[in-house]
Amino acid sequence: MPDASVRTRRRGRRRRAGEAWRSDSLLSLHSLAGQVFLLQLAVVLLLVAATLVALVVQAQRDVMADARHRTLTVAQTFANSPGVVAALKSANPTAAVQPHVEAVRKATGVDAVIVYGLNGVTLAHSDPRQVGRRVIGPYAAAATGQPFTSTFKGSLGLSVVSAVPVRSPDGSVIGVVSVPVTVERVQHRVDRQLPVLLAGAAAALVLAAGGSALVSRRLRRQTHGLGATEMTRMYEHHDAVLHAVREGVLIIDGDGRLLLANDEARRLLALPADAERRQITDLGLEEDLAGLLAADRPATDEVYLAADRLLAVSKRLTAPHGPAGSVVTLRDTTELLAVSGLAERARQRLQSLYDAGLRIGTTLDVKRTAEELAEVAVTRFADIATVDLLDPVLRGEEISGAPAEITELRRSAVAGLDAGHPLHSVRELIRLVPAHPVFLAMAEGRSILVGDLSACDAWRSQQPADARWILDHGIHSMLVVPLRARGVVLGVVTYWRARGSPSFEEEDVSFAEELAARAAVCIDNARRYTREHTMAVALQHSLLPRALPEQSALDVAYRYLPAQAGVGGDWFDVIPLSGTRVALVVGDVVGHGLHAAATMGRLRTAVHNFAVLDMPVEELLGRLDELVAQIDSEEITPAEYEQGLVTGATCQYAVYDPTSGRLDIATAGHPGPALVRPDGTVDFPRLSVSPPLGLAAGLPVEAAQLTVPEGSRLVLYTDGLIEDRTRDLDAGLEALRDALTGPDRTPEATCAAVMEAMLSDRPWDDIALLVARTRRLGPDQVAEWEVPRDPAAVGPVRTACARRLTEWGLEQVVFTAELILSELITNAVRYGAEPITVRLLRTQPAGSPDAGALIFEVADGSSTSPRLRRAKVTDEGGRGLFLVARFAERWGTRYTTTGKVIWAEQSLHHAAAPEAEGLGELLLDQWDDTAM
Repeated sequence: MPDASVRTRRRGRRRRAGEAWRSDSLLSLHSLAGQVFLLQLAVVLLLVAATLVALVVQAQRDVMADARHRTLTVAQTFANSPGVVAALKSANPTAAVQPHVEAVRKATGVDAVIVYGLNGVTLAHSDPRQVGRRVIGPYAAAATGQPFTSTFKGSLGLSVVSAVPVRSPDGSVIGVVSVPVTVERVQHRVDRQLPVLLAGAAAALVLAAGGSALVSRRLRRQTHGLGATEMTRMYEHHDAVLHAVREGVLIIDGDGRLLLANDEARRLLALPADAERRQITDLGLEEDLAGLLAADRPATDEVYLAADRLLAVSKRLTAPHGPAGSVVTLRDTTELLAVSGLAERARQRLQSLYDAGLRIGTTLDVKRTAEELAEVAVTRFADIATVDLLDPVLRGEEISGAPAEITELRRSAVAGLDAGHPLHSVRELIRLVPAHPVFLAMAEGRSILVGDLSACDAWRSQQPADARWILDHGIHSMLVVPLRARGVVLGVVTYWRARGSPSFEEEDVSFAEELAARAAVCIDNARRYTREHTMAVALQHSLLPRALPEQSALDVAYRYLPAQAGVGGDWFDVIPLSGTRVALVVGDVVGHGLHAAATMGRLRTAVHNFAVLDMPVEELLGRLDELVAQIDSEEITPAEYEQGLVTGATCQYAVYDPTSGRLDIATAGHPGPALVRPDGTVDFPRLSVSPPLGLAAGLPVEAAQLTVPEGSRLVLYTDGLIEDRTRDLDAGLEALRDALTGPDRTPEATCAAVMEAMLSDRPWDDIALLVARTRRLGPDQVAEWEVPRDPAAVGPVRTACARRLTEWGLEQVVFTAELILSELITNAVRYGAEPITVRLLRTQPAGSPDAGALIFEVADGSSTSPRLRRAKVTDEGGRGLFLVARFAERWGTRYTTTGKVIWAEQSLHHAAAPEAEGLGELLLDQWDDTAM
């Protein structure tokens, strides 16, 4: 054993030494590769050296030429520059020229700029020490008027110098400008280029050496580093390896003759002993197989029949890497045929499951998801498919109770049946009996396979007549699979096969269960979404107006349509204000879901609270902007703020006054309104649009004032009405204009026409539409008086008010009206400022002649607001507003640009005079004798 180990180690060392010698010998001087390598290096060295010398000489020549050209150009420019002639003719040429010499030298990069007189004395020099010296140089030609460039050694050393004469306007030469550049500077520029040239030469040498090495390495790779002994050994083992493999190998030349066939190929093809050197077509092979072997084309695992064997044939062409021909390999796949059939069926079912995953659950609708499951099952697996779900699943509710207690299902989807099918129809309630396959599948949570329906007594016992009808229809096999998701049974899917299809088998169960499992998850997701969507819709509806308030200024109609994809934040409002005015509000919170709906409710509540304070429209939107900014600061984290996840909302707020027909409107990022005039024309008034709420950063909101003719229609809307995926904003506005243009219509008819014209099949955003027809209070409904600031003026105004109420047929409210009006006027006279104006308004809603309200307004120039309080027994006053609050329906104060208005409203529904008993002393305390 030791001797054998020593011999093995020795043979290994000899083999490694032989390989190293072969590798080194390839680059030795005695080898062809080594000689070629040295010759290439020598040629490259010569070429690099010659190129380097030529480049250096050329660089020196170019730099000297550049120096001559630059010095001449600088000298000519300086000699012909404005002011040089005047400076040389001045009393002190040096003082005039010297400041410009150094500046020119620095700007142009020359060594010096020198100005000489015709006597050779230096008048200006970049070196001030040279001024005044007489120089001797080749300047005679320049003094005669001929510029020149030459190289000579001067005070700066060997230099390239250009001299140019300075001519006076009469053509005479009055001086010489000389500009030198030293040869040393020129040489320095050449020296700076040498590293680049040397680096290029070194790179060329490296590339040449690398190329030579690659050539040598390729030569070694082509011979595989083998010597004669190794090549002999390789050919000795060639036949053994070729004939030992389990695949048939054929080598065919370009003329279609067989050059070589191993033993496996002879066995598979039953080749004769003298097959080599014969034509492929003469070997008795199958025609299609012989055609492939003789053809000039490659092939990969093509299956051909050879006698009783199924062969997988692969063919590769040897050209252009070798002589024309091909190499063919043969594999016997007869035994793999059955296995490949099973694998193909498995692949098809996996593909079917993948396709089903793409087609099932495309929407978050329970019914549509059930239909998608049935449709996929029919196209891939069964002749008929039915889906039965629990009613709570269809409603989006949670499921309670054990599966064994479920006795009713609702047919939700059917696919694969004709019009006269015998099965339960969609939406039909199915009552189950124990032992039925569907009941067992749900109770036990497993699939139930019924291969032959005619032999299943439990299935036939539920409805014998229907069962016989089903069998006569050709349906013979059934597979029931429960739909389970997150441990809860949602229903069942039943697969049916009819006449012409084989019965279900056990291998079909796994596919059916996998298909049902994927669909169950989608159905449960849709159920949960339905529940959350229902809750969000309920929240949204609770936050929106349920009915329009009663008011007399506008005839209003509205439409609200939620988006198909979720609950949004659109809202609208009609808010009655004091003095018969009405506020119209339309807003939109960006986004969908519960957060958008909740934010909408907060903003709507805020608008109501701000509106009852009788704020101007621009101030109300400013306060709303501050509220949205505060919501962002309190609820949005810094990370969400950086990602832009802030509350976004738009709003449009308008106040209409029927006494004047004036419309005050302000917009924060919202589309402007449409105005339909009585003649049917449509305008989109141009308004100043402020940034959306929360983004104004404290900037003031701009408002606009419009005068609206009586009978006009104001149309306020959200962007979901005019924008969708198929049209842009401009197209939407034009479509809205077309829908509104035309004969006069009621607000309700206008809403219907607009929704019919503008609504898409599946709106992607909420739509809020508000249409209001304007009314005006006629002169017979308004009474107004100017009141001097004198207590004696209260009585005449009270008398005039009583007279007007009598004209209106309101004698029953005269006493209360006089009481209220007297208190309001007395407060204005005592505590207000002029001018004092009293206005009496009589409102009367359409369709109700006896209904309406009486509104008292007392305006004065003071901004001090009265405060309601309960007067003490010892107080002399303080009971006036208490009386107003007691007998008026409501009262309040609104501020104007010139002061304030104190108003009170008295309802005329069942109006009657209050009992006067007990009021005498109280009224006498409030009114003086003059007023009475």
